[in-house]
Amino acid sequence: MNSFIRIRGISKHFGDFVAVDNVDLDIAKGELFSILGGSGCGKTTLLRMLAGFEIPTSGTIEIDGVDVTHQAPYDRPVNMMFQSYAVFPHMSAAKNIAYGLQKERLAKKEIERRVDEMLQLVQLGDFRNRKPDQLSGGQRQRVALARALIKRPKVLLLDEPLAALDKKLRERTQFELMNIQDELGVTFVVVTHDQEEAMTLSTRIAVMEKGRFLQIGTPLEIYEYPSSKFVADFIGTINIFEGTVRRIDDDSMVIDCEEAGATLTALGKHDVVVGQKVSIAVRPEKIFVGKNEPDNDDDTKVSGVVHDLGYLGNLSIYRIQLANGKVVLVSSQNRRRSATRFLEWEDQVWISWRPRSAVVLLD
Repeated sequence: MNSFIRIRGISKHFGDFVAVDNVDLDIAKGELFSILGGSGCGKTTLLRMLAGFEIPTSGTIEIDGVDVTHQAPYDRPVNMMFQSYAVFPHMSAAKNIAYGLQKERLAKKEIERRVDEMLQLVQLGDFRNRKPDQLSGGQRQRVALARALIKRPKVLLLDEPLAALDKKLRERTQFELMNIQDELGVTFVVVTHDQEEAMTLSTRIAVMEKGRFLQIGTPLEIYEYPSSKFVADFIGTINIFEGTVRRIDDDSMVIDCEEAGATLTALGKHDVVVGQKVSIAVRPEKIFVGKNEPDNDDDTKVSGVVHDLGYLGNLSIYRIQLANGKVVLVSSQNRRRSATRFLEWEDQVWISWRPRSAVVLLD
């Protein structure tokens, strides 16, 4: 990959506390890249170092082949959109967007032309004269985005850009943000704690914890093939079983799992030995549930009781309690319209999943 943003050995210490711990990262030109992690993991500190608001304790940052590690924020080809949006309350939408160009003393006609372009891009042409208190949260977010983009930065940094929006508006704005980024071709780096937001927006994601990257990959790679228990548990919902490797075949392994009360099969090659303790992870949507024992002998099959259930419209969620007390979460798509539930509390059921649905985790 040709690196447009190249980070090497970046660390940031605040006294004895290590906020970012010797990380490397390559981001391609035009990517919409997300850094995902919980509070205090170091993601915002890393974003601030990219912006120039924090100076690294060690390491280097290059943007488009230029070392910017010690450059001032205003000398970098970067702009940043803050979580609070920070729009000026006394200015109209158009004047907010124009502010950066006016500070650069561009010609009035050029400013007007570029402001008009931006207003059309963010679909605020009819709201140009409204002040922030006359705009919705989503509209204020788009004003802040247009103001950040109008100076045509090579990189736009976004710190929790959709956190202030309600769920429906956030979902709609995610796609608007993707369309704008695709149209402009600007490299976006997004910091978020919202797994769904990162999965929807990103070409690639870096999962961060305690100042380090645990896994970098596409949303599909990180969701389907997590590299650790932390990543598997942090991204979405997952069932994890502990077991011992009984046999290793060419492309699969057999695991004795007392928790499941069964022998599990998982596909894939791993650097393990017979007798080693491993974890097996299975997503709820990969598990089938029914009242009859499945016919397929290749599947993992375990019996249990419906301990709890929830109806979410498009999905039904079941918590199945196995004989030893372990509870397994299962999600089932509601494809048929019905006033009665497929399963009820205390029903005796079988759950099953295919070998390729199980992922072996080594930590």
